[in-house]
Amino acid sequence: MSTPPKAVWTKREEKPQVVITVRRPPYASAAVAVQEHRSAFGADPFGRIAERIARFFGTPKYIIGQSIVVIVWIILNAFAFAGRWDPYPFILLNLAFSLQAAYAAPLILLAQTRQADRDKHIEERAEQHHEEEVRLAEERVASIKAETDKLTNLLESNTKLTREDKDMTEQVAELTREIHTLLTQRKA
Repeated sequence: MSTPPKAVWTKREEKPQVVITVRRPPYASAAVAVQEHRSAFGADPFGRIAERIARFFGTPKYIIGQSIVVIVWIILNAFAFAGRWDPYPFILLNLAFSLQAAYAAPLILLAQTRQADRDKHIEERAEQHHEEEVRLAEERVASIKAETDKLTNLLESNTKLTREDKDMTEQVAELTREIHTLLTQRKA
């Protein structure tokens, strides 16, 4: 619930100032959303480690490192005269790539699922925040309209009183003339 605006008088000014209390949206911090997040995989160590590994697979450091290992592997096995552990067509290297792909794909899917859950959670909070802001804006508009209507009524009342005052002043002036005329006729 938001706090209604308060009028505050300052010593230097004769007009009230409206003070509005602003709350931080509940989704303001992504770190908070991540801490509160409870996905199907939860915040268990396996899920966190799997996500870190999957994220590492897409880094330049990993791609460059893997490329260097493959180049060294091929050079050592293609051009070495002795100690070839994986001669051409590099079946052992193919097996290593297949094994890596078999583990990488589920880890990447797990990371994507966890990220999608976090994004959904943040989006839901953003939607709630948006709805709250719309509601508060509608309340402010209604409050401003009510105040405007009050001011309009006051202005209309003031205008009516001014007209009545003018009419009364004219009547008093007319009566004053009549009295003056009657008094001057009696003296004459």
